[in-house]
Amino acid sequence: MTEWLQGRERVRITRGLVRGDAVRGGTGRSPLLDLASNDYLGLSTDPRLAAAAIAAIHRHGTGARASRVVTGTSAVHLELESELCALTGAESALSFSSGYAANLGLLGALGGPGTLIVLDEHIHASLIDAARLSRAEVASCAHSDLAQLRTLLSARTQPRAVVVLESVYSVLGDAAPLVEAARLCAQFDALLVVDEAHGIGVTGAGAGSVHAAGLAGRDGVVVTATLSKALGAQGGAVLGSALLRRHLVNTARTFIFDTGLAPAAAAAAAAACRIIGEEPDRVAAVSRNAALLAAGCGTEAAAGAVQSIKVGRPERALAIASRLQDQGLLVGCFRPPSVPDGVSRLRLTARADLSAEQMRHAAALVSAALADEPAVTSRGGAA
Repeated sequence: MTEWLQGRERVRITRGLVRGDAVRGGTGRSPLLDLASNDYLGLSTDPRLAAAAIAAIHRHGTGARASRVVTGTSAVHLELESELCALTGAESALSFSSGYAANLGLLGALGGPGTLIVLDEHIHASLIDAARLSRAEVASCAHSDLAQLRTLLSARTQPRAVVVLESVYSVLGDAAPLVEAARLCAQFDALLVVDEAHGIGVTGAGAGSVHAAGLAGRDGVVVTATLSKALGAQGGAVLGSALLRRHLVNTARTFIFDTGLAPAAAAAAAAACRIIGEEPDRVAAVSRNAALLAAGCGTEAAAGAVQSIKVGRPERALAIASRLQDQGLLVGCFRPPSVPDGVSRLRLTARADLSAEQMRHAAALVSAALADEPAVTSRGGAA
């Protein structure tokens, strides 16, 4: 096994695909200008979330202590689920220990023999894993290809079908055709699952893309979400009907067999939901900053906070990201297998708590780095 591990490491090094977990800063906020994190609203260091988390620790303890179906459910879990419903317009919500666990739990509970799960080919890894583990038949659909989706649904032989999309795709930053997809799902009696990891708190005035599309609370539409991005906390949730919630409580393995979400994280996320509803300008600032970033980089504005810039080979992406870090700017460097089309990218995220001046400065640095081919070549390979 050691020999095999060493061999895999050599392959990663050769292909420029090495990843690490270097500490960025001890205070939770990097000293660099951070356009790499998913803290879209700047809430992860908001004192109101910290106060809510501390109060929950004093009241409920540092951990849930057990599965939610044993003794792990506390009032703060129900408060969080109520706030999520108020924000998004969902009938009911169920929180999980992570967004990954929420996706695994949902598709596992909906899958099995007799179910067809159709995944957009750019869907997040957690949903790919969830579909594979669900014991359902799985089909892949070309990215946002409604014609192929229609073909797959019309040709199905299974009595049940689930179509899985992201509202805003995590790598490319583009939006799914939710209204059209929901119409097809209704026509072919399929359930539409929308991962709103990059939508809630950002699109639809913070209520998410499903709400903006007029699909919130609609029968046949289910939302999954993470609490660790715009909500600045930790955890995940499934939003849907009360009937679905009861089904998940009784069948979702990542809910039944996992310790409940820590009270501090639940309380912080609940506070974030209230702030999003009360501070619309904070949400609007994400869109304003995303537009400034796109204009400065000469790219098309993204659907949400994520700006994705193609750079080609992994070595070039690494070299540009390294150069920008040396200049005080932290950006995401997405390389295979994280990129669905195999093209390495810089991934920049607009944050509400950054100024227009900071966004313009960041865009100027990125544009210069992209244009400076000799500097890129000398530091590890041009495209």
